[in-house]
This record gives sequence, C-alpha cells and structure tokens, in this order.
Amino acid sequence: MRLRAIAHSRTGDKGDTSNISVIAYCAEDYPRIERHVTAERVRDHFSGIVRGEVVRYALPGIGALNFVMHGALGGGVTRSLALDAHGKCLGSAVLDLEIPDDAP
Repeated sequence: MRLRAIAHSRTGDKGDTSNISVIAYCAEDYPRIERHVTAERVRDHFSGIVRGEVVRYALPGIGALNFVMHGALGGGVTRSLALDAHGKCLGSAVLDLEIPDDAP
C-alpha cells in the first residue's frame, strides 16, 4: 500500500532544508507508520534529491513523524534551477512511499 492511504503530509522549507511531516489519518495507523517510515527509507526515497542528512522526529501524541532533510532544495528555493522542488512537492512525493499492508 502507499503511505497516502493512511496519512497526509504538511511541509515547509527554509534555505536548503525541507521539513516534511507525515500525519496518520487515524491513531491506530500511527504505529505502522512509525515502524515503516524511517529516516533511512525517506533518504533512499529521495536519493536523487537529498544530499544531506535526514533526521526523523517522532510525535506520537499527535500521530505524526517529522523529517528534516538537509541539502534537499538544490541550494535553496530561490537559488535552485529545479522546477517546483520545494517542500510541498516533496511532501506529496513522500506519500508515494510503499509500506507493508500489515496490521498496526
């Protein structure tokens, strides 16, 4: 299943850093998201885009994970020659991540 079936995202960007939150629609899906959506998987998913470190922060109280991706915006939104490679575009792309359709 794709992550978008059980979660949505919110994004932001500052300079060359993208910030993506993955938020479970239902609290019972949060453990599955936490188990399968790791910093390593997110970094691999964006391997052609992210040049720096990906740090994951868990926010279980609100059923969310926050990923801070350094070196993700081609030098920064206003400096990049890439079209639409800023946070909102990456937030949609992370929801394409395949995760196992296992029980939470």
